[in-house]
Amino acid sequence: MARLVTKTAQAPFELKPQTSAVHICMCGLSKNQPFCDESHMKTKDEDTKKVYVYSDHGSRKEVCDCGSDKKCDCGSACCGSK
Repeated sequence: MARLVTKTAQAPFELKPQTSAVHICMCGLSKNQPFCDESHMKTKDEDTKKVYVYSDHGSRKEVCDCGSDKKCDCGSACCGSK
């Protein structure tokens, strides 16, 4: 079953203290879950009012513009009142 996981973080979470830095993925795109592989760099130019889907190959597709008045069925909480 496929599912849409909503992640809003655009940077990893650092676990402290460790002998070396350990970062946990917060964007949901890392291929090395739960650890960060710097995939979050793809999210730096995202619009916070839009919802995106990323393919397994890392390409991005906009599925919703939550800042507009157009009808949306992306399932995002931001669109629930439309």
